[in-house]
Amino acid sequence: MNDFGTDDLPLDLGADLESSRRLKTQENGRSQQIPDVVIRRLPVYGRALEYIREAGIEHVSSEDLGDRIGYSAAQIRRDLSYFGEFGKQGKGYNVEFLLGKIKEILQLDRNWNVAVVGAGHLGRALARYAGFSQNGFCIEAIFDHDPRKVGQRIGQVEVSPMHDIPDVMAEKQIRVAILAVPPQAAQEVADQLVEAGVRAILSYVPMVVRVPAHVAIRHIDPVVALQSMTYYLDRPAE
Repeated sequence: MNDFGTDDLPLDLGADLESSRRLKTQENGRSQQIPDVVIRRLPVYGRALEYIREAGIEHVSSEDLGDRIGYSAAQIRRDLSYFGEFGKQGKGYNVEFLLGKIKEILQLDRNWNVAVVGAGHLGRALARYAGFSQNGFCIEAIFDHDPRKVGQRIGQVEVSPMHDIPDVMAEKQIRVAILAVPPQAAQEVADQLVEAGVRAILSYVPMVVRVPAHVAIRHIDPVVALQSMTYYLDRPAE
């Protein structure tokens, strides 16, 4: 499996190498290929369902859900069909039930320990971002190569030296890491993380980082996203 707002730290704004990754599930005893883009959409559905639940709505149609998030009803039904049949004709989806199933599929029905690598301005902001813990991602380790930063506390977590990555990751059972290091160090650090058993990396480094096929990675580059939008700024309104 391969993907991961802040008031909203920008998430998943850049391209990555995993767009063609396929996931497998079982349907009638046969292996079925699930496009990675489907997995990327599931958290969007889940967040919309949380807002719908907070509004006190118990059932929602695929049309109403699609209107809220900008996807077609057919797309939503097709995506969900990879995992089973969750709706009822004429009644739609039970919001609580579908939200629970999506969390189960994404393994969000448990907490995940996370490491932040890089204790610069971005790394510190990410480590302090409350939205991670509120959604089950607990920052349990922070690493940096600068000896002046090692030993400092960011929130409740003490910054550890890079050479402690294998021991700390094993001790705290961390399989998810957020990469916020300078570009020139990114590939080497990613290799260290993979060697230490990390299976998912969220990279804020403005370059492509390559990982083995068994490791999930998402590349995020807010600057590239902004650059792609300035093209539209002086276009006349329709």
